[in-house]
Amino acid sequence: MSMMRGGMMSRMSRDPSISDYKLKKGVVRRVLAFARPYRGLISVFIVLIAVSAALSVAPPLLFKQIIDDGVLGGDPRLVVTLSAVVAGLAIIDAGISIVQRWCSSKIGEGLIFDLRTRVFDHVLSMPIAFFTRTQTGKLVSRLNSDVIGAQQAFTSTLSTVLSNVISLVLVLTAMLVLSWQLTVAALVLLPIFLIPAKLVGRRLALLTREQMQLNGEMSVSMTERFSVSGALLVKLFGQPVEEHARFAERAGAVRDVSVKIALNGRFFMTSLGLVAALATALVYGIGGLFTIQGALTVGTLTALAGLLARLYGPLTQLTNLPLDVMSALVSFDRVFEVLDLAPMIADSDDAKPVTGPSSVSFRAVSFRYPGPEEVSLASLESVASLDQRRSEDVLHDVSFDVQPGQTVALVGPSGGGKTTITHLVARLYDTTAGSVEVGGVDVRDLQLASLRKTVGYVTQDAHMFHDTIRANLAYAKPDATVPEMMAVLEAAQIHNLVESLPDGLDTVVGERGYRLSGGERQRLAIARLLLAAPPIVILDEATAHLDSESEVAVQRALDEAMHGRTSIVIAHRLSTVRHADLIVVIDRGRVVQQGRHAHLLAEGGLYAELHRTQFAEAAADVMADAEPTR
Repeated sequence: MSMMRGGMMSRMSRDPSISDYKLKKGVVRRVLAFARPYRGLISVFIVLIAVSAALSVAPPLLFKQIIDDGVLGGDPRLVVTLSAVVAGLAIIDAGISIVQRWCSSKIGEGLIFDLRTRVFDHVLSMPIAFFTRTQTGKLVSRLNSDVIGAQQAFTSTLSTVLSNVISLVLVLTAMLVLSWQLTVAALVLLPIFLIPAKLVGRRLALLTREQMQLNGEMSVSMTERFSVSGALLVKLFGQPVEEHARFAERAGAVRDVSVKIALNGRFFMTSLGLVAALATALVYGIGGLFTIQGALTVGTLTALAGLLARLYGPLTQLTNLPLDVMSALVSFDRVFEVLDLAPMIADSDDAKPVTGPSSVSFRAVSFRYPGPEEVSLASLESVASLDQRRSEDVLHDVSFDVQPGQTVALVGPSGGGKTTITHLVARLYDTTAGSVEVGGVDVRDLQLASLRKTVGYVTQDAHMFHDTIRANLAYAKPDATVPEMMAVLEAAQIHNLVESLPDGLDTVVGERGYRLSGGERQRLAIARLLLAAPPIVILDEATAHLDSESEVAVQRALDEAMHGRTSIVIAHRLSTVRHADLIVVIDRGRVVQQGRHAHLLAEGGLYAELHRTQFAEAAADVMADAEPTR
């Protein structure tokens, strides 16, 4: 009875909106394809379910024989024999349940593993544009709740359908054979049982949906404030009283709806127990009269009462069968929705590895960011439907060349398209028009894995995993030795710091590397780049937002990183790129000037204006620092 109640309660909490969900064509066929590797286990699982369901009907019938032929018939040997058979069936059923659970776990966990790894690999293959639009929480939900919901189609739903159908058929058949009159009388109470089940079930589903939404809001609040950057914002600007009130309001809403769910659940369980008690009383009352009149035996009456307890559970669970099946199919469909979103960036059929010189060329490149319908799903964003407006070009006819070993600087006002240009080199995006070449070959004709080993990046906010220094370095080269790591740490000007730490390379850097200072994090990122040793490096304002001392250390590390390599440098401070082999001035997505430092100053234009402005500000800062304090 307790198992039936648990299954019943879980089904009562399903979201009713799924009944209106429109499944895509071919979902069932794809579901069966995923199950194909487990068809042997599924067959064994089905057989075990059928045998277990049949065994559950046998004890009441054996009790009839024990009472009528054994106890009342005065045959002690028969009583002992049939009691031993009942005990043996119980042991067999227990063994079957263990094997059944093993099969269920193998099938379910295998499907979860297959689905999760497929979705995980597919998501990692998506372009950066996908991640800029997608809500991480919704994406993680596909890997967790939807995947688990999908595997239930082959475990709990399959088990529920088969076991309940078989049990219901066998129980009804046995009861009709024993006494069709009492069976009909027991079924008369069925509507009294199903009506509260439906009403309370619908109410529980609505409340559970509300609870999930409220829990989600509360979780978002905690996630935002428990991250390092969120906690720092709260410390600097947050008001403790207001933060408490805001969280208490959301937690209080979860509390209130949970109380309602508990009360409705108790009402349902009480109704269930009441109707079952009424049905049992009816069977014993009418059946007792039939027994006194000689129409029934005592054993038959006992068997009918026992079978009755096995009747209402399957009937109730089967009433929710369409919702159960739809729930599993919807979960599969939501997983397939992610898998069916084709990556915009992928290897061409004849893609080849990078073999040419480490040169980079932009040939009349224009670019616009892809629209949401090209890279995203409305169900993964915080919108009901995707924005269909076409984005405008952010790069226009960009052309320049970087020869092997050269350093090219990209300068210009913020928002001009410098970072976008660098993203095209490693195919984080594809051009809208024109081409980007590495080693004289269009990057769209190169293997992505080879291209991304050729091009290395250091950004102004280098990301670190919440792991050790060793693990963050090894991400660039998994087979790196300790001497190799220490060598690149020394080249990146951070060797002494790592050696001074109590745990050395095994020091955990914290979420996003926040246990390190900005300069230390940048130098560690440069060490990671040096360990990967790409022939082409891209530095996106790697010294921005650093203090003077950190900037000097990071600049030394950058000089080491650029030595002997082709380098594309985005720089805000023009003083750091005056020795570049080529300076390309970008304004509003266009190349407005290019040349060497002296040439661009003599030419005038935007570069000379930026240079004048920066050095005027620097001179003003120096004079301000020189003034005596009053």
